[in-house]
Amino acid sequence: MFNKIIKLIIAAGLIAYAVYQFTESNIGNGIMLILLAGIFIFLYFKNEFILLAFLKLRKQDFDGAKKWLNRIKNPEAALVKKQQGYYNYLHGIMVSQSNMNESERYFKKAIELGLSMDHDLAMAKLNLAGIAFSKRRKQEATRLLNEATKLDKQNMLTDQIKMMKDNMKRAQMPNQHYGAGGSIRAQKRRG
Repeated sequence: MFNKIIKLIIAAGLIAYAVYQFTESNIGNGIMLILLAGIFIFLYFKNEFILLAFLKLRKQDFDGAKKWLNRIKNPEAALVKKQQGYYNYLHGIMVSQSNMNESERYFKKAIELGLSMDHDLAMAKLNLAGIAFSKRRKQEATRLLNEATKLDKQNMLTDQIKMMKDNMKRAQMPNQHYGAGGSIRAQKRRG
């Protein structure tokens, strides 16, 4: 994996050599070099290991995704700010099944760094709402859930949001139903 600055230096070098090829009337070589430079510029903004980790997650292969993410040794040096957000977002998703506190830390860091797609931001806030609700912070959970609802413009998370709202309503209901028959002992005393 190349550092993000090295990717730009390689792209600039390829473009400079492509211009030289154009001046030497080797147009085919110049076009090929510009396309190659375009790949390095693309990989500057979209890290290759994060793309591979997303592909593994799509197949529900958490171990494979973790393997690709672990290849990024220094995220601050290797990734642009948005990609650092996705790095933390992916770690938050993978850790959410085992360690809620660490997952919360990753999701908050991802939101702080920024995610470029609204549905990813909505998913991060929905996960944070679930964590806040499980820690009995209902006001924070409600606020995050409302933010996730606003961000979910394509209705991709509608079912999950509805399920979370139902769980929150169910938790606010009293556990005991008064006047609904009472206990067996009370019925025996009456009879």
